[in-house]
Amino acid sequence: MSLGFNIPEQGKSSLDLLSLGALVHRLDPGIIPFRKATKVAIHVSGGEFNVAANLSDCFGQRTGIASAMVNYPIGDLINERVRAMGVKSFYKKFEHDGVRGPNMATVFSDQGLGVRAPVVFYNRCNEAAALLKKGDFDWKELFKGVRWFHSGGIFASLSDTTAELLIEAMQAAKAAGVITSLDLNYREKLWKSVGGIKRAHEVLDAVVKNVDVLIGNEEDLQKGLGFKGPEVAASAAAASSKLDTSVFFAMIDDVVKKYPNIKVVATTLREVHSTNHHTWSAVAWVNGKAVTAPTTELKVLDRVGGGDGFASGFLYGLLNGRTPEEAVRLGWAHGALMTTFPGDTTMSTLEQVEAFASGGSARIQR
Repeated sequence: MSLGFNIPEQGKSSLDLLSLGALVHRLDPGIIPFRKATKVAIHVSGGEFNVAANLSDCFGQRTGIASAMVNYPIGDLINERVRAMGVKSFYKKFEHDGVRGPNMATVFSDQGLGVRAPVVFYNRCNEAAALLKKGDFDWKELFKGVRWFHSGGIFASLSDTTAELLIEAMQAAKAAGVITSLDLNYREKLWKSVGGIKRAHEVLDAVVKNVDVLIGNEEDLQKGLGFKGPEVAASAAAASSKLDTSVFFAMIDDVVKKYPNIKVVATTLREVHSTNHHTWSAVAWVNGKAVTAPTTELKVLDRVGGGDGFASGFLYGLLNGRTPEEAVRLGWAHGALMTTFPGDTTMSTLEQVEAFASGGSARIQR
């Protein structure tokens, strides 16, 4: 079926996807809460970067990241991981003053266990990415040969200037004939520091007017864009509706009525029974057609990055001419596999994703 837009051909392009976003490092003490932690693992991450990294490392796509980079050891660590994932970098570079920054942001997130949920908090003080502004990138030059541009609500929330930069980039992408996608990724803690939910509505409204493919669940649509829907709550009763696709599809009519430019809306569906046991599915609205993935039970090691895992698998399907049903299943499968790995970026292979998407099991591969 038609997606409602035409994706530039791969043979005539230099990059399949370019992301714009902040690069961060996540400190992970595993199942130990930070207040008792004695050691941590370091994961390089960023909601927008994760999609580019997954598409490169697992799905074999040519990807890039436009971001800020600081010349100091943490920047070196992050840049090494960007290169290791096969992602081409386009950096606005900053010098560290040796004391106060600018800094590469730190995310703190333990894994939780059982009835104890993971806890996420941040140190984004004097973050270099938040200093990025309009004019820092030559979008006309960067978008030459790019098929797809991706960003997210996390980057939009960092500062007034990142919001302006994202709008500039989206508009330039559309002018260049590049397909655009946005993961709403509403993060209350981040938006609260820059004006709260009212500011989120203002910024994301301006961004979404230039978007072809929108990724976000009903909570993202409500809090990020101000659409009316069921009350978002954390109670067990509310959790039972998380797999109800009617809730999602009921909101789509309002979304596409307000933003007729949007041709695809997709999201994961997750019911959390405990930190390590989730019921998982995914759903998409593709140019008027509803598409739903199977439902599966997940034994979760690390839930961080599952949504980005879905997004990258789903976008891979669309980029490579798969049917909407196939694209949703690829995203669903990759997102599920992501929860079995530590860290924010993929350790899966395309063969594993394809096998699980087509009904594979966890039987040993000999």
